Amino acid sequence: MLIELQGLRKRYNLGQSNEAEVLHGIDLRVQRGEFLALMGPSGSGKSTLLNILGLLERMTEGDYRLLGDSVRGLPDAELTLRRRGTLGFVFQFHHLLPAFTALENVTLPALMHAGRASAQADARARELLDAVGLAAALHKRPSELSGGMQQRVAIARALVMDPPLVLADEPTGNLDTASSDDVFALLRRIHAERGTAFIVVTHDPRLAARCDRLVELVDGRIARDEPVAQLSPVAPPR
Repeated sequence: MLIELQGLRKRYNLGQSNEAEVLHGIDLRVQRGEFLALMGPSGSGKSTLLNILGLLERMTEGDYRLLGDSVRGLPDAELTLRRRGTLGFVFQFHHLLPAFTALENVTLPALMHAGRASAQADARARELLDAVGLAAALHKRPSELSGGMQQRVAIARALVMDPPLVLADEPTGNLDTASSDDVFALLRRIHAERGTAFIVVTHDPRLAARCDRLVELVDGRIARDEPVAQLSPVAPPR
C-alpha cells in the first residue's frame, strides 16, 4: 500500500474563536502505480489534503501511513527526508529558478538531497529531459521556453529522485488546451512506462475522465470514489 489515511481531520486556528475544521474524517487508500484524479469545488479541502499527503502540513487527528509507516508525530527533519525520497511535486505554476538552465533546474532536488549534483544525477536529468522531449533545450533558461516546455521541465524535476508518487496540483491549469493535452499525455506515458503513481488535482472534467480513478471532495468529505471506467461522463465540480 502506498498511502492509507484513516479518520484524517484538519483544523485551523486551534483553540481560537475562529477555529475551523476543513477535513472531516477522510479515509483513503492509494495503491502503488495508481493514476487518480482529485476533484471538488473551491473550498472543498483539495489543497489541504494534497498538502498533508505531501508532508507539507500536519493533520490534526487521524493517521497517515506512507509506504506502510505512520508519519504522524514525526519530527520536521524526518518528514523532510521522507518527502525528498518518496514524493515528487508538479504545480500549476512551474516554480523554475529563472537563473538556472533546464538541466540545472532538474538536478536541483539531487543537489538539495546530497549537497552536490553528482555525475549520476546529471545523467539522470539528461535522460528525463530527453524523455519529456527537451533534449535540445538542456542549457536554455525558463525565459527561453514556452509555458508547456517549462511545465515539462517541472515534470522532469519531479521525477529525478525516482519517487513512487507524484502529486500534481492543477498541472495543466496555466496552459492552453493544446499544451494542456500534451502535458497530460506525458503524465500518462510516464505512468505507463515507469509505474509512477500520480494524484492529480484538476478542475477539468476532460482530464479527470482520462484518469483511472476519481475521488471527489465536497465540504471536506469524500463524496465519491470510483473507477473512472464505471462513471458516466465526469461532471464539472459542483
